[in-house]
Amino acid sequence: MVKKTLADGSDCRKCAEATEQLQARGLWHRIDEVVWAHEGDPSSAGMVLGARLGVERAPFFIVRDDDGRETVYTSVLQLIRERLGARVSAHDHAMAIDADDIGGI
Repeated sequence: MVKKTLADGSDCRKCAEATEQLQARGLWHRIDEVVWAHEGDPSSAGMVLGARLGVERAPFFIVRDDDGRETVYTSVLQLIRERLGARVSAHDHAMAIDADDIGGI
């Protein structure tokens, strides 16, 4: 999991929400590593990964298969549903909609 820390040292809101989602579902233990993208530091490990993978927003998740193939998930709910084998309800999807992502609300 790549999480972003803001300039003031706090976690970004969406990163904290993703962590809460995983913990509430008992799935946090399935996250092998947290890599940090530090706001304003393009050389931080998370920023470097984001640049390499073309991902501009945190949080995001990288799943590496046994054959070395990487799949990137920018949605915690998609990760939960597709890779962690848990159900995601329509209510969960609706609650995950962020006005910042759809612009202008």
